[in-house]
Amino acid sequence: MTDAPTNQRLEAEAADDTVWVQEVAFIDSVPRWIAMTFVFVVFIGTWDLITRLELVSPIILPTPWETFNDMIFVGNNLLSGGYMLVSLWITVKEVIYGFALAITLGFSLGVLVGETVFGEKAVMPYLVAIDTMPKVAFAPLFVAWLGFGIESKVALAAFIATFPIVVGTAAGLHSADENARMLFKTMGASRMQTLIKMKLPTGLPQIFTGLKIGAVGVMAGAITGEFLGGGKGFGELIRVAASQLNTPRVFSLILYLSLVGLALYLIVQWTQRRIVFWQKESVGAHDN
Repeated sequence: MTDAPTNQRLEAEAADDTVWVQEVAFIDSVPRWIAMTFVFVVFIGTWDLITRLELVSPIILPTPWETFNDMIFVGNNLLSGGYMLVSLWITVKEVIYGFALAITLGFSLGVLVGETVFGEKAVMPYLVAIDTMPKVAFAPLFVAWLGFGIESKVALAAFIATFPIVVGTAAGLHSADENARMLFKTMGASRMQTLIKMKLPTGLPQIFTGLKIGAVGVMAGAITGEFLGGGKGFGELIRVAASQLNTPRVFSLILYLSLVGLALYLIVQWTQRRIVFWQKESVGAHDN
């Protein structure tokens, strides 16, 4: 007859045999800084190889080193307070004002769509129809309506960034648990109390997803407005450099603009981590 300790040992061994261990692929175990460095080196190496083999005309594609030297020139101009700093500040203002306007409009329309049947059935189809239209085609209209100043660029930037915020807000409000809704209803909570205390906190992850997508699109709207509607921002400097076939300058200006867009995205992401502290993002969760 088998004694109790032996039975316990056999049960423990059987339990160990049934434990599922998730294997981590080698590529997923590589630290982030190593992976990013590897991708960067491969990209620069491929770019340099293409220019050395003259697969593309140097007028169209400058070498990485020409671009790097021009980035130093632009950086010195920015640090010395030259004309490029003035142009960059104009573009930054367009982006900030456009994003603020997009947040206001997007959140308001998102609550309307997510909270009312009228908004979902009557307003949302028009928003989808407008979003499917080519945004660039609206640039001349905004210039005709608002002039060649900063207003038309802000309007186009907000126009591009609004729809993702609408969708994110509406999806966030719809994500509230049905049991939680019934609980608030049985407790006699008003519609506004349910929205503020339950639906909005629950929907914050989706709302911030819309904000991050809008933060990426708002830069494109501002620069497109400068391309087609004049102005004195970085978009105008890029247009002038392209007309002079100064491709290293075009590349360096675009890279500096990407830093501005990245900074805005990181600000939204940082705000999300502080407010939605209970959510662990799947993207960027592996920091090692």
